[in-house]
Amino acid sequence: MTSIHLGISTCPNDTFAFHGILERKVDLRGLDFRIELRDVEELNRRLFAGDFDVAKASFHAALLLADELGVLPVGSALGFGVGPLLLAARPDTHPRDAVSAGDRSRVARVLCPGEHTTATLLYRLFHAGEGALEQVVFSEIMPALDTGAADFGVCIHEGRFIWQQHGLALVEDLGAVWERETSAPLPLGGILARHRLGDATIRTVTDVLRDSLAYACAHRDDTLPTMRRHAQELTDDVLLEHVDLYVNEWTEDLGDAGRAALRMLSRQAAHVGLLPAGTRALIVF
Repeated sequence: MTSIHLGISTCPNDTFAFHGILERKVDLRGLDFRIELRDVEELNRRLFAGDFDVAKASFHAALLLADELGVLPVGSALGFGVGPLLLAARPDTHPRDAVSAGDRSRVARVLCPGEHTTATLLYRLFHAGEGALEQVVFSEIMPALDTGAADFGVCIHEGRFIWQQHGLALVEDLGAVWERETSAPLPLGGILARHRLGDATIRTVTDVLRDSLAYACAHRDDTLPTMRRHAQELTDDVLLEHVDLYVNEWTEDLGDAGRAALRMLSRQAAHVGLLPAGTRALIVF
């Protein structure tokens, strides 16, 4: 048995894709998976710390980790209409403007879901210098906007589906801005594997994940309890809506368009100084 320390995000699209592995519904091909489910920014941080053999990560983090990890061709989240939303606690406001506070004004407080998330990268690409950025767990952003503790938030995951229920205002769909600027699908995150695993083990992990995704697509209802355990506030309809948006042809295989989108993200990040000069190009296995 080959032991693989695997990190999975709690997002419905990931628990959907990995259901076959989590519930041992597919042949694990001699791999012994030790699995942890965590928020994607925690996965990012732990990959930087050297944890995990294979893990989900934001593509922003993946670009910075290219010396040690590459991207599996299966399991990614990218596409059109999938981007994070910039939301406001009050309508007709913008993070570039000062916020009135009694007789004084202050810089707007903007919450992002993690330093190395692609959501933060997009905010910095399109709203550089606007507002005072703070990093929090993604699930804390909409509650902070609800209570007025923050002025703006970059919302990801289920936030795309339920923000109107919270009475929040849409400032901008950051994914739509990316699409307008690049004409490319937005690369959000993918499954990374350490180069040191070797080609044979990486191919085996890829094959098992591909089988797990195929099982989930063929047995959608079977995946609902797995997804629900980690997204308890969402209804079955919203869970499947989430899957339908984020699990697509590029999840099955990045293909040429997915690889080109990753190169575009790298160029954009480098252009605004978010990717150090000389950073190794990210490899897709």
